[in-house]
Amino acid sequence: MYEAVHAHPDGDATVARHAATAARYGYDGIVVRTREALDPVRVDPGTDRGETGDAVDPTADAADGAQASPDRARDPVALGEEYGVDVVDAVEIDADDPTSASGSVGNYRPEHTVVCLVGGDDALNRFAVEEPRVDVLARPMAGSGGFNHVLAKAARDNGVHVEFDLGPLFRETGGKRVRALADLRKLREIVAAYDAPHVVSANAASHLELRAPREVVAAAEAVGFDPEWVREGLGAWGEIAARTRERRSEAFIAPGVRRGRYEEDG
Repeated sequence: MYEAVHAHPDGDATVARHAATAARYGYDGIVVRTREALDPVRVDPGTDRGETGDAVDPTADAADGAQASPDRARDPVALGEEYGVDVVDAVEIDADDPTSASGSVGNYRPEHTVVCLVGGDDALNRFAVEEPRVDVLARPMAGSGGFNHVLAKAARDNGVHVEFDLGPLFRETGGKRVRALADLRKLREIVAAYDAPHVVSANAASHLELRAPREVVAAAEAVGFDPEWVREGLGAWGEIAARTRERRSEAFIAPGVRRGRYEEDG
C-alpha cells in the first residue's frame, strides 16, 4: 500500500523523513506530490538504474533513518533503496481553469510518473476525468464543485482515479469534519455505482501526519467505509506508478504487447 504525501517545500518534512516514517509504518511506497521535491526519473522496473544510468548503491543508509545525503536527497530511486520503500515522483497540478490545466498537464506528463490534478469546481473536475493523461483527480469535493454519474462514467472510461482524501477524518473537528465526511460518503456512492477507479490518501503534509495503513483502514471503517475498498484505494497508487513505468520501458509496444526476443526495432 502507498501514501501520497506533500514534501518540502510544499510540506513540512523532507522526502527522506516521509520515506523513513512510511517504511516504519509498513507502507510499500510513497507518492511525492510536490514537483520540486524530487528529480523526475524514468525507471525501468527490471533494472536498478534510473534514466541517467547511475547505479543505485543498496548499502547506503542514513544514520538517523530520516536524512539522505545531499547528492541522493532528490533521487527517488536512491531514496527508495535507502529506506526500503518505493519513492514515486509525482506532480500535483493546481490550476485556475481547464485551459491552464491543459497546458500544465502537457508540460508535466512526460516528466513525472504520477500526474494529479486538483479539482474542486465543476469545470476542473470535468476536465480531469475526460483527460486520459491525468492519473488522479485530487480532492474533487474540496471546493464548490460536485461529482455526478456523468463524471464517474468519464473517469471509468479514461482510467482517471478519483481521490478520497481522508485527511479531514484525522485532522478536522466539528462541523468541518462532519461536512467532509458527508461529501466523501456521497462521492463513494457515485464512484462505486459506476465502477470508477479510486485512490485513498490521508494527504499528509508532514511525517507527523502519516498514519499506518491499518489505522487508515480502521478509521475509515469506523465512519462507514468498506475496509477492502480502502485497501484497494491505498494500493492503487502503486498500480498507477507501475503502469507508467511499464509504458516507459523499452520493451513496451502497446497495452498488453511487449517487445520480445523476436521483435526488432523498425
